[in-house]
Amino acid sequence: MASWYESHIDRKIREAQEQGQFDDLPGSGKPLSDHGREYDEDWWVKDWLRREGATAGALPPTLAVRREAEDLRETVDARRSEVEVRAYVAALNEQLRKARAGLLDGPPVLLPPLDADEVVRGWRERRAARAG
Repeated sequence: MASWYESHIDRKIREAQEQGQFDDLPGSGKPLSDHGREYDEDWWVKDWLRREGATAGALPPTLAVRREAEDLRETVDARRSEVEVRAYVAALNEQLRKARAGLLDGPPVLLPPLDADEVVRGWRERRAARAG
């Protein structure tokens, strides 16, 4: 006569099933999203980035600085005063200086410093166009 043993975990799962705690879960009855694909050991990182939209937080500092420089127009357009625009440009230029000097982790950055006067000029023009 064989004896039957139910582990603590098995018992918890059985009880949850009996209580209906696994009914109507998201994705129930659908195939797994990666079914049939080759195994990727970084699947959980890529899945987390996709779900959270957290790409900026996952970028190396030098790439984050490059992204900030690329998004300069949108970022400064959100500023309310010339003083704020100039302060932002000064801070970004300091980060660019650190990146060029190799003081930030990540791939090399060769972007030149931004001309604060030019950035302010563009900010004023876009602001006037929106107001007019």
